[in-house]
Formats: sequence, structure tokens, C-alpha cells
Amino acid sequence: MLRLLSHRRAIPANDLQYELGISRATLTRYLRDLRDALGAPVEFDREQGGYRLTHDRHQLGPQFELPGLWFTAEEIHALLTMQYLLANLDTGGLLGPHIRPLQTRLGHILGSADDSAAEVTRRIRIQTVGARSFRLEHFQAVASATLRRRRLVIEYHARGKDQLTRRETSPQRLIHYRDNWYLDAWCHLRGELRSFAVDAIQRAEILDQPARDIDDATLDRVLGSGYGIFAGADVEWAVLRFSAERSRWVATEKWHPDQQGRLLDDGGYELHVPYSQEPELLMDILRHGRHVEVLEPPDLREAVRREHEMAGTNNS
Repeated sequence: MLRLLSHRRAIPANDLQYELGISRATLTRYLRDLRDALGAPVEFDREQGGYRLTHDRHQLGPQFELPGLWFTAEEIHALLTMQYLLANLDTGGLLGPHIRPLQTRLGHILGSADDSAAEVTRRIRIQTVGARSFRLEHFQAVASATLRRRRLVIEYHARGKDQLTRRETSPQRLIHYRDNWYLDAWCHLRGELRSFAVDAIQRAEILDQPARDIDDATLDRVLGSGYGIFAGADVEWAVLRFSAERSRWVATEKWHPDQQGRLLDDGGYELHVPYSQEPELLMDILRHGRHVEVLEPPDLREAVRREHEMAGTNNS
């Protein structure tokens, strides 16, 4: 039926019945299934006196094909849940317009109102904490330069020093870390690998020059070995001892892919984690308050002591 509807402008119902060798009741059922279950853009054209396909302003997008895969209800639930998770990850609105037609199709195939995408949204909640907003055009430029292997000029606001600098970079990879996007790139101004927060980019321009490629091993060694996004080549190991109460949570947390941990006889937990710069590790240590003690190295232990001391001091 779909093939017939695709080759002519409009086909009368009698012609469809004859071509397919079916009754009027079967034709009505087929048309209903095409529209409601499969989302085919079938309409009755009164001026031409027949049925036809329309692709203009259709809710499932400008193109339609019969699905090549069939899904169980459980599989559709999983896909809808994945789409919902992706939409919440997509705080900058990058993928929403492209995945919305997919969500609509899945909802039509599932059919039941109780099992719709709206039910997934109602029953599943995702709360993002600390996600910073960024300009969509900046992310698109960064992603395009990264994938096309082109150099990228950015105006970057270094929040720590409150300075705006112009950087020519060779993008290597995009990292989504703790609800925010970061660009790992070779900085031609500094002559070394750097990590840039996408939300701190004030302007982005793609150049015609090819980007300098850095092998994955070097990227992982320089930017991936230390703790979090504040990675670097000089790595130290922090040794942290958590109380028995807090160990019930920390023992199941992943602070770093290379971390090592062990439960202690008193119920506490000892965690070994690599880091190259202190800021982010300090934040994670301090949120545990008195329930964590820094055993090594001495410099990190002293930094935590100072932060606790300053937090209890009235600086006004």
C-alpha cells in the first residue's frame, strides 16, 4: 500500500482495494494502522478524490520510511528512557530538534497512553547540579572543529585570574564531566595541552588550517591521568581515610578510573586517588568534613587544614 501511495498523486479507495485484493473493511484497517501505529503521513485529498502521502509539516519529520526494526514494549521503554536521559544531558539544546521526531515515532509505535513518553517524563526525574550554560553557536563551532580536524581560535575567559585571552588551538576531544563540557586542545599560545571549559568561551572561529593531532596515549597521560578536569603531567597520589559512617558511600563511588581502595578493620575506607592539581580534589575532600583525613601527601594535608581553618574564621 505504501508503495502504491508513493508512486501516484492520489489513489481512490476502490483502486486501492482492487490493486491489493482486499475488502473495504481491510483497507480501512490498513490505513488506520499505517497512520496510527506506524506514523505514515497518509491523508485523504478531497479535491483529487483519493489517498496520498504528504511530507509537508508532518509531526514525524520531513521523511518517512516503514521501520526496519520492530521493538517490544520493554525495548521501547528503554529507548524512551534513553532519549529522556539524553535530553537532560543536552542542557544546551544541541540535539532536541533532531531526537524529538524519534520520540514521537516511538510513542506512536507503543500506542498506549499509559506507556507513552509523557509517562517516562512523569516517572523519571533527573536533577543536574552545577551545570553551567553556554552559547549554542560556540559549542557547535567547537564540535565542528574537533570532528573536522581544523584549528579553532577562541576568546577564553580564565575565571581564576579573571582574564580574557585569545587562543589559537588544535581541538583534540570534547569531554562531558560533571554536567559541563570541556575541550581538550593543544594551545598554540602556551605550546602545551590545555583543557578549556566550553562555557567560558566568549567567541569561537574555525580556521582553514589543519589541527595538530596528538595521540591518545599522550592525551591520556597529560590530561587524563590526574584528578578530574584539573589534570596534568605531574601526578601525585592522595591517600584519604574515611570514617566508618562515610565509607558506606565512598566505597561505591568512582573518583578516578585508576583509583585504589580498601576497607579497613574498623569499618573505615582508605582511598588512593591520583591528582595533579589540588582545586577539584580539595572540593571533594572538604564536602566530607570531619569524616575524612588526608594521610598523604603532606602538602595536600596542609591545604585541607588551611581551608578548614579559614572556613571557621570571620574574614569580614
